[in-house]
Amino acid sequence: MTNEQRKFEMLNRLQKLGVEYFDALAIRRTAMTLERWYEMECGTDHGCIERDEETGIPFWYNANSRYLAANDRRAYTRIPDREKGALKRLAAMMKKYPTLGAYIQTDPRGAPVYVYKVEDLKDSQIDNVYSSIGVAVYK
Repeated sequence: MTNEQRKFEMLNRLQKLGVEYFDALAIRRTAMTLERWYEMECGTDHGCIERDEETGIPFWYNANSRYLAANDRRAYTRIPDREKGALKRLAAMMKKYPTLGAYIQTDPRGAPVYVYKVEDLKDSQIDNVYSSIGVAVYK
């Protein structure tokens, strides 16, 4: 199955839940933003995203700053909080669909957003959302 076929299938499943097409595309874009954010939180060879413990402001830690110690503030650069904006956009979209809910998974190895029917969740735990109940939203 090609990427285009997988994308079409995922959008089709969201529409079967009752999500309008353009909202499904917007949820997908939000999921792509969150996926990239969570990947960068885990880190790369070049650095990672870290949040200030006191303020919650995100910073990029530059692992390539060779002459700076890991605790030196000059190795950190403040960056825009794309996670906060994406979660806010997702919450605003999900308000249009009161019978649906969104589950966020921060592990970058899987889909970051799962959309599910709230009534299906009443009989099971939230852990079942990404294994059987929900529709995985991915690239």
